[in-house]
Amino acid sequence: MTLFIVSFIAGILTVLAPCILPLLPVILGGAVAEAGNKRRPFIIIGSLSISVFLFTLLLKGSTALITVSPSFWSYVSALIFIAFGLTLLFPETWARIVLKIPGHNKPDRWITKGYGTGGSFWTDVIVGAALGPVFTTCSPTFFVILATVLPQSLSMGIVDLWAYIIGLALSLLLISFIGQKLVDRLEWASDPKGWFKKALGVLFIILALAIAFGWDKEVEADILHSGFFDVTNVEQSIHQYLANPSSSNSNSDVNLNQSPVAIPSNSPNSNNSVANVIPNPPGVPTHDEGPYIEIVNPAGFINSPKGNAEGSSTGPADAPFTLSQFIGKKVVLVDFVDYSCINCERTFPYLNDWYSKYKDQGLEIVAIHTPEFSFEKDIANVTAAAKQFGLQFPIVLDNDYSTWNAYGNEYWPHKYLIDIHGRVIYDHIGEGGYDETEAEIVQALNQRAQYLGLTASITEGSSTVPAYNIQAQSPETYFGAMRNEFFGNGLPSIIHTGTFSIPDQLSPNEFYLGGQWDIQNEYIQNLEAGAQISYVFNASKMYIIAVPSTNSSGSPMIITAQILIDGKPITSAQSGTDVKNGILTITSSRLYNIFSDTVAGQHRVDVIFQQSGAEAFTFTFG
Repeated sequence: MTLFIVSFIAGILTVLAPCILPLLPVILGGAVAEAGNKRRPFIIIGSLSISVFLFTLLLKGSTALITVSPSFWSYVSALIFIAFGLTLLFPETWARIVLKIPGHNKPDRWITKGYGTGGSFWTDVIVGAALGPVFTTCSPTFFVILATVLPQSLSMGIVDLWAYIIGLALSLLLISFIGQKLVDRLEWASDPKGWFKKALGVLFIILALAIAFGWDKEVEADILHSGFFDVTNVEQSIHQYLANPSSSNSNSDVNLNQSPVAIPSNSPNSNNSVANVIPNPPGVPTHDEGPYIEIVNPAGFINSPKGNAEGSSTGPADAPFTLSQFIGKKVVLVDFVDYSCINCERTFPYLNDWYSKYKDQGLEIVAIHTPEFSFEKDIANVTAAAKQFGLQFPIVLDNDYSTWNAYGNEYWPHKYLIDIHGRVIYDHIGEGGYDETEAEIVQALNQRAQYLGLTASITEGSSTVPAYNIQAQSPETYFGAMRNEFFGNGLPSIIHTGTFSIPDQLSPNEFYLGGQWDIQNEYIQNLEAGAQISYVFNASKMYIIAVPSTNSSGSPMIITAQILIDGKPITSAQSGTDVKNGILTITSSRLYNIFSDTVAGQHRVDVIFQQSGAEAFTFTFG
């Protein structure tokens, strides 16, 4: 309910956002361009509202458009605005074009009305729709709905999204009607050849160029730097007050200054319907957490059983399967993972070890791959990661968070142990607890053997996985506008393009940019060679999640970056596994190890990209 109220208020406040203020003259002008037409504001703003809704679902739900750059939608909007501006500048030419369309045979009406009511309905619809992609970047509350609510609960995400849209539409309608009242008194405003219509046409074309070249984002940044009304802070303050009115400064997040053992999803707890709880069958441990929950709406399968739960050679590889195939036959370890999450990566050797030792004794491991970033929805990327880490057990793609939400999960990684009777008898959050987890697996396997009448006793095998000591003091640091609160020399929570200069002194645990960068929702992209990211950290290991841009044929580019530590080229002794001769080579969408030392310490790192087009998502540490 809190987010619903905040979403409605955020919609109203969006008209004051720095990214919308430069557009208001065009929105107002489009809505009042034809004096006396009371329907036009409803058509334009209604179309805009539907466009925001559909574009949001498209961004979140389409795996086919994962690799499409968000700037593509800006160019689409810009082309539509140019076309609309030209119709206002040259109404007679537009009328002649329209006359070639069947059913339009009254040129006087078109010439008299500018782009006239005879065809203005669809023109207004297109103009409103073109504004949708632009408006979807103007509110942090919108990003919360997009990134955290929609993946967990489609119904709640849609409700909150419409609360935001309704608030936005009401405020725009109010502004439009005020403007229309003024224009109604000015006869020259309806003259199709008058200066007012032509000025609107020029304004639309200027807006199109601003959107295409990112000038609107520069205006937005200047407004924020000037100290003008900051809608972002207002929204955050309202959300914080409604969530905890007794303490506006409270913080319920995980302490990021400690070594991370799990990554919170910020997802709300869900009320999930599960099978009716039945009495424990004989032999079931007392620490029973209830019946297992089935896989929900999977987006794909990797390493799945061939044909049946016993793993026979019949049937297609990577075919769909359900957990119910294993109940009564095997013990199942369900683990929520994400292939570029360092906390998950450090558990993969243990999963491989357990699978190797116990798969022939009745253990099945099922990884539920729930992506944190859009590129992790691509099954080709997940398949490549499975090969990289040698994962042989089944992996289920949970791209829309359906299974995550069904379990009420909040962390990567999170393990659930399901016994032969289909009961969850143990779970573990985050890294560590490996001996305890393995002991639970062995106990469940022995209970399985007893239930099936098998005489063999299963003993815990020796582990070959080396111990790992986490020494990180720096928090995971996100670069994208949705979560870049540690942006040292830029504006957080704002999508924009800018040129940045790195200061002489850097504050620890904040990232600084040098050169020209495009700040997007999830990532930042360097727009020129020589652009760099600088950061002062304290850890023994450092990683970066990065994605190369694609070339004209759709293949990933090869992007290199020089790594400096404390102002000097990184030595071989401190180079991470992905750095050779001081150079990081980015060839695929994954986590890269750029720094590795035997002990933790404070260092400055400079990542200097030698080509444009690298998408950087986070720094994380170990």
